[in-house]
Amino acid sequence: MAAMRLDMKNVVFVKPSKPTPSSILSLSAIDNRPDGDALGQVIYVYQSETKHDDSFNTQLSDPFTVIKEALSKLLFYYYPLAGRLVKHDDGNFRVHFNKDYGVPFLEAVANCSLNSLQYLDGNDRGIAKHFAFDLPSEDENGHRYPLVMKVTKFLCGGFTIGWGMSHIIVDGFGASQFFRALAELARGKKEPSVKPVWERERLMGSATKQPYKSPIDDVAKYAVSPFVPATMLMHVCFNVELEAIKGLKMSLMKDISGNGTIEEVFTTFEAFGAYIWRSRAKALKLSYDGVTTLLSAVGIRRHLNPPLPEGYYGNAFVDPYIVLTVKELIERPLSEIAKIIRASKKAASTLDYIENSINTIYPSLEDFNIYGSAVTCITDWRHLGFLQNVDFGGNKLVNLVPDPCGMFGSESVCVFSNSLDPKMKGGIKVFMSLPSEAIPDFMEEIEALKHK
Repeated sequence: MAAMRLDMKNVVFVKPSKPTPSSILSLSAIDNRPDGDALGQVIYVYQSETKHDDSFNTQLSDPFTVIKEALSKLLFYYYPLAGRLVKHDDGNFRVHFNKDYGVPFLEAVANCSLNSLQYLDGNDRGIAKHFAFDLPSEDENGHRYPLVMKVTKFLCGGFTIGWGMSHIIVDGFGASQFFRALAELARGKKEPSVKPVWERERLMGSATKQPYKSPIDDVAKYAVSPFVPATMLMHVCFNVELEAIKGLKMSLMKDISGNGTIEEVFTTFEAFGAYIWRSRAKALKLSYDGVTTLLSAVGIRRHLNPPLPEGYYGNAFVDPYIVLTVKELIERPLSEIAKIIRASKKAASTLDYIENSINTIYPSLEDFNIYGSAVTCITDWRHLGFLQNVDFGGNKLVNLVPDPCGMFGSESVCVFSNSLDPKMKGGIKVFMSLPSEAIPDFMEEIEALKHK
């Protein structure tokens, strides 16, 4: 096969289709957390559905125009995403918007088919990266773009949409809400069915705030791995079928029943999250006497009083952490680890916990101490709506690739996603990165899960 080549046009800036107010908008306390200062990128892969019997062809012949026009219409409702993120003297970001601002949009044409690239369904992040907006994410003044987009068309008639959104301005729920609305307008709707809501003042917190309390008072207590810093960090993508998840849950229930206690049913996140945390610690050969931390995100939209309105697209989550020694994580029954995860999620859903989190002054990212080999951070995308109602009026969605440019390019972060393969209904598609030396042992743990 000839070397892949992309012919790219110059970046254009897509502006709202109708006038919007020039403004400076404040962001919430959660938006302004230092660990949110990253551009989260995903690539949607759309397969050609050309009919071989010359019947009606439903594929988009010109995805560039369709998507650009839909984006322009949608930015009338989501105009802050066409603005710029500017850091003020108080250390907080705000959104600046005026009529000259727009979203950077890049068109590209590939000299190959998506089939020749396996629809980006694999572990080669280097290939997927070509279809993301991998250009400077700030303007000439050093101000950040909240949203960037790149559309690539292939010889087969398929296309990819690579977009990046700043975690300062949206969370996963808000990002998926935006993309579903974009698809709606591309299909011909006049306006989004869910109107965006700003209301960041709901999560500003009080004037009196408390300093951040680190889960570990001394980073020297963290467990260490002989493989970190890694000479080669490799991307790993794998599927775990529903039957394997069911088998894991059953083994945990038997574990509890054997202790004479009442059986209880664990959620997939609790059971599989515990398994991933332990498997990763084993594969990295973390020092037994050191401590390890599990971080996860708990949505708070429904837990506030009153709940946040439908359409709110800002960050609305807290991230509880669990601290154990590696010895405890590996030697305790896995059912105990799953119960600890459940208790952590429950505590994080209370109003007291949420208010304390909002009213916390967070340190700089350098002093945050939440990433590293001893920290496992699980982000669960399965219920955020990334794969629901994202038809653009033609080609079939066949894959979603998170983070081709390495926002999760650390050995800490693990993404749980859904698979578009019908055989994988109820299962989990997992994306993560590990040092190359740890991958054989880790995949051995995953294979063992399939035979429980």
